Amino acid sequence: MKTSYLLGISVIALGSKVFAAQPTDINYCAKGKTALGTPYSTYTVRCSDGKKREITAWDNRKKWCVNTSTNCTSDQLKTAKQACSK
Repeated sequence: MKTSYLLGISVIALGSKVFAAQPTDINYCAKGKTALGTPYSTYTVRCSDGKKREITAWDNRKKWCVNTSTNCTSDQLKTAKQACSK
């Protein structure tokens, strides 16, 4: 009984990762500058769960971040996937 219970919990935990929201659309929103004058661009990511999330592009779209955090990658789609998984 305990084994099947633990197996069921494991399947649910793994299943939640498999069915995480995915980006369906990425749209440019606006340009901005930090207080120090560093330029960036803001994009809205529409996710398969119906929610919208924000990502930002830095260094002429060479660096992509979820919001303005330090959680950044060099790939727009990878960053959009990270935003949707939150």
